[in-house]
Amino acid sequence: MLGILKRRYVVPVAASAFLFVGVSFKNDFFEIAKQIEIFTTLFKTVNNNYVDEVNPGQLMDKAIKSMLTDLDPYTVYFNEQDVAKFKINNTGEYTGIGALITRKEGKLIVKEPYKDYPADKAGLKAGDEIIQIGDVNLVDFKEDAGELLKGTKNTKVDIKYVRQGKTYTTQIVLNEVDIKAVPFFGMVGKDTGYIVLSQFNGKASSETKAALLQLKADGAKSIILDLRGNPGGLLNEAVNVCNLFVPQGEIIVTTKSKNENYNNTYKTQKPPVDLEIPLVVLVNGSSASASEIVSGALQDLDRAVIVGSRSFGKGLVQRPLDLTYGTQVKVTISRYYTPSGRGIQALDYAHKDADGKAIRIDKKDYNAFKTKKGRTVYDGGGILPDVELEEAKQSPISDALVKNDGIFNYATTYYYKNPNLGTSIPTITDADFEAFKQSLKKDNFQFDTETEKSLKAMMEVAKKEKIDASISAEYQQLLAALQKSEEKELNLHKQEIKDLLLDELIKRYQYKEGLYKYYVTSNPEIKKSVALLSNTAEYNKILSK
Repeated sequence: MLGILKRRYVVPVAASAFLFVGVSFKNDFFEIAKQIEIFTTLFKTVNNNYVDEVNPGQLMDKAIKSMLTDLDPYTVYFNEQDVAKFKINNTGEYTGIGALITRKEGKLIVKEPYKDYPADKAGLKAGDEIIQIGDVNLVDFKEDAGELLKGTKNTKVDIKYVRQGKTYTTQIVLNEVDIKAVPFFGMVGKDTGYIVLSQFNGKASSETKAALLQLKADGAKSIILDLRGNPGGLLNEAVNVCNLFVPQGEIIVTTKSKNENYNNTYKTQKPPVDLEIPLVVLVNGSSASASEIVSGALQDLDRAVIVGSRSFGKGLVQRPLDLTYGTQVKVTISRYYTPSGRGIQALDYAHKDADGKAIRIDKKDYNAFKTKKGRTVYDGGGILPDVELEEAKQSPISDALVKNDGIFNYATTYYYKNPNLGTSIPTITDADFEAFKQSLKKDNFQFDTETEKSLKAMMEVAKKEKIDASISAEYQQLLAALQKSEEKELNLHKQEIKDLLLDELIKRYQYKEGLYKYYVTSNPEIKKSVALLSNTAEYNKILSK
């Protein structure tokens, strides 16, 4: 057994150890060998002597992943199953049910079925809880249940699910799923084209180019490129998207590392589509990585006006590297820098606070840089728009409602109470907002703000030290005050929350496509972008400051 264990699990660890430790100790191979031998000996010793049977694969999987978490959240180990998922994210193609599904608190929940794909055709809706896949009951199933929903084309999968307290069954026929990088494009009025670029997979630039050419043929004299919520993806696709609007041979991004092999300058390689068409790029706090390369480069080259709120600030470059037995490690190898020299990264993972969280760059430490025409721009993490919009920023209370499914769960209840709206746009009244707040109380919704988590953690420590009874009254007072503060925040951000509820509801009735169509006529950031593009003098003034 130990021979097999050594071949199958120690070799990958040795490879990954050389990868990560090798940079720090590249001139000290004795230290590398010493640490590998210690780890190997420990692994065998625990496996042979632990009181219960252990699963070597699971133990090693956790050991590697735990080791890497101390570096940054993007340096990760992929086992064989993880590798398959990673390839899907990069290609945008897979065979499955065509739905966004999440597992939370042990429940497998349908978050969004994609229009006309297998899950949608089988009748699954957002909010459905899948409780059985084939013969597998998910109550005690601890593995990745999503793997049970994949297979060859035309495979039939029986599903049992719960909807609004009732149990139903259906059969899904697996099919090829093509995740579009550009899920929507269209005209805003007579003169402005609107393109949603949702991710940088292998088809991002080709789909953006096709949309751009079609919009120009439809009469577009200006373009809005919407990168809000785009988490990034492939670096070369970001360069190619920029190439649609800037000349061949232009520097788009530079990567820098202490390993010279990863120091690269990426330039546009092809003739552009249009060098003159006025361009606005929309970003927000969820626009990251490749989105920031595109928005940062177009800003530095004075080719577009950036509108919205400061982007996420992910300026670390990863590369997947093959290990043995079909596994991979995705390693942070360098940092991104825009053409002006700005670093994109916001959080410093090499320096952490007392709670172990990476430190964000302080505003007083921001550095000034110059665009191609001499405009002043700043680093500090992410891309700061030329035109900042308050409506593009999301409040902490709204973040909590979205993150912890407060918006999602209420939309599910609303949908089944109002099933016949069809293509009508729902109206979120003040009464609906009050009903929403009552539903949060009824469900004992946990906002999990930093203050709330700290307060509850303090009480857990008090229980361990057996002093909770003596401070119980004060704790309840603080908790009540906190809850009152949360209600005040809800009321303060009433319109923002109503807008989020409306967005979620439109997706329920009209899918994501319906939401984009609604945005074209009603979204305030798009409206302000159209107004800016219509005001040539103001647009040119921003780019010539």
